[in-house]
Amino acid sequence: METIFSTKYINTNWRIKVFGYDAESNKINTLVGVSGLINLIGLKLANKFLERANNCMDDVCICKLRRGLKVSFYCK
Repeated sequence: METIFSTKYINTNWRIKVFGYDAESNKINTLVGVSGLINLIGLKLANKFLERANNCMDDVCICKLRRGLKVSFYCK
């Protein structure tokens, strides 16, 4: 399976920042690319968040997971 948008389109339009704790309880606060996002949250959630960020009209779209991870999509 692939993302609903191409990697080039995603990296051209957004900066993706991840804040919180990963699966091994390591604290993270960093910018990630498409592959880093998929490794952290999975392909299904990544597609859902990308669609939500694409429909958002604000400068930043913040998506939160129950496990304490926050993914922010900043428009370029």
